Amino acid sequence: MDLQKLIIFIKAPRRGEVKTRLARDIGDEAACEAYCTLVDTLLNQLAELPEVELRVTPDDASAEIKPWLRSNWQLRPQGQGSLGERLQTAFTDSFNRGAERVVIIGSDCPFITADDIHDAWTALHDSEVVIGPACDGGYWLIGLRQLQPTLFDGIAWSTETVFRETLQRAEAARLRVQVLRELSDVDTEADWRAFLAATPEA
Repeated sequence: MDLQKLIIFIKAPRRGEVKTRLARDIGDEAACEAYCTLVDTLLNQLAELPEVELRVTPDDASAEIKPWLRSNWQLRPQGQGSLGERLQTAFTDSFNRGAERVVIIGSDCPFITADDIHDAWTALHDSEVVIGPACDGGYWLIGLRQLQPTLFDGIAWSTETVFRETLQRAEAARLRVQVLRELSDVDTEADWRAFLAATPEA
């Protein structure tokens, strides 16, 4: 077991169930295609990393996610519960398997690079929490050395206060925190068009 671990939370690419905000502007089918493009872009940028774990939702979607797996990557279900509960489950499973520095990202930010993940792992040598703020007030990465339930219980997920509240809770618990660079998720038509403009090959 590698001492450092990357987990990517990923949704099954089902029409009407991914990129719902984007779908309101461009339609369900186009939004699903956009999601697949975003995931392809992200995973290609992280392909060099070993021991990556894709955590899928819903739990019965493994067959739909398998084409995204690399030969040395793993696939597990996210399980039930709120986002906070599923994050805690993923952290707990990895720590129980012997990992010491665990980083989790979602699949909404195609700008994350392997260097960002290495930076997060490095930060966890000296800090107890590493977090990457998103432009919408959430975060695109969170990393821990041990489970910190206070960072997940009762958070108002999918709001503009997620990053700020998480940071406040970490500071209140006197946890050493390192903040990474700010990145943007792709959630709206404007976000999608900006992504396409920046990456013509997409």
